Amino acid sequence: MRVAILQHAPFEGPGRIQQWLDLRAAQVRMYSLYADALLPSPDDFDLLIVMGGPMSVHDEAELPWLKAEKKLIRKALDAGKRVLGICLGGQLLAQALGAVVRKGEAEIGWWPMEKHLEADRTSLGRMLPQRLLAMHWHGETFDLPSGAIPLYGSAACANQGFVWEERAIGLQCHLESTPESIEAMLEACAADLELSGSVEDASAIRDGIPHCSALAPTLFRLLDYLTGPHAALT
Repeated sequence: MRVAILQHAPFEGPGRIQQWLDLRAAQVRMYSLYADALLPSPDDFDLLIVMGGPMSVHDEAELPWLKAEKKLIRKALDAGKRVLGICLGGQLLAQALGAVVRKGEAEIGWWPMEKHLEADRTSLGRMLPQRLLAMHWHGETFDLPSGAIPLYGSAACANQGFVWEERAIGLQCHLESTPESIEAMLEACAADLELSGSVEDASAIRDGIPHCSALAPTLFRLLDYLTGPHAALT
């Protein structure tokens, strides 16, 4: 399995996803867009993972590489590739599928999510837990793309995740969180904790770090589904 990971900031890497990739002996290549890395073509990967970042999907004027990245995501979908988008990546995926990305309530810290009733229409949804305490760090949100099935919602954010045609998954939350990735976010984005909304302080976020290990089974189940037999990956 060939995997391409698009990284938007040095402090938002694959986190726990790396463990899953190692266990599957995947061929992984990272593309640091913040360092002007050249983008792959859809022929270069079977699975495209689009990470989070502090920028907005609407920042094309300041970050010209966003336009090329959006084209790549659309090409990957058109080519039948598997795509996972996380936070900013989920917003980029939703936008590529025609949905609106807009400003939402700031949601930072450990907040519970509830599975949508519609999620059980998919085999993935039926495999996921009904309730999940996840790590969040976002101020924008996406509408549900046409044809997508919602997975989770929280009090502050109705659309926390979706699956589209069994081969694309967008997540607003950070199931990939590790103690190291959370510390990196706290250091790089400390000013975000002053935002109004559903925002925990640094102490509360650190207190929740033990929850990271509990997210791993759901993350791995989701990734196994995305790359399962129906994906015909090599």
